[in-house]
Amino acid sequence: MESSIQKPFFVLEETQPGLSDEQLVELYLERREPQHFEALLRRYERELFTFLRRFLGNVQHAEDVFQGTFLLVHLRIEQFESGKRFRPWLYAIASNKAIDFMRRNKRHLMPSLDQTSKVGESEESIAQRLSSRDLGPDQLAISNETRERVREAVQELNAPTQQLIQLAFYQGLKYADIAEILQIPLGTVKSRVFTAIRKLNEIWMRKEGECQSS
Repeated sequence: MESSIQKPFFVLEETQPGLSDEQLVELYLERREPQHFEALLRRYERELFTFLRRFLGNVQHAEDVFQGTFLLVHLRIEQFESGKRFRPWLYAIASNKAIDFMRRNKRHLMPSLDQTSKVGESEESIAQRLSSRDLGPDQLAISNETRERVREAVQELNAPTQQLIQLAFYQGLKYADIAEILQIPLGTVKSRVFTAIRKLNEIWMRKEGECQSS
């Protein structure tokens, strides 16, 4: 049976693929024809669901927040500012919904770094473990164990910092996009990423020491 992760939520085909996100929003606001909103949903469903699954570490939770995100987008679509880009606006709503969900369900969540993805792990720093994408045979052999330790390290961070790590390293968003999503200056994003990586390295080194002494 096909996994629910791989199965699309909707069977709608994207309409008018040549239009930008912003043009689809404009058309939907002008005409209120559902196919324009459905095209936006179809365009982002896989990408956004992957982000939420990684952030929340649970397929069902990701599905719930995904549905809630697009419901909120639909309700707030008139608040979308002309001249802005849709993708950062969408991620802002999704990530805020995810953080709210985590806070409400703190005891029941196990945040993870997409355990089905192939994240490269070197022996130098946790930053390289997070950012590397290419695995060699030797790296594949140790990836599962190391990924679990990375997951545990990230789990010790607060929710906003986990959000930043997910956006920067796993979604691969540009700092300018993250600044727009989080509504903070570009310099603040760079500073927070640096601080997050430094904190992760501290946690990693502590855990490495605990493993060696046990």
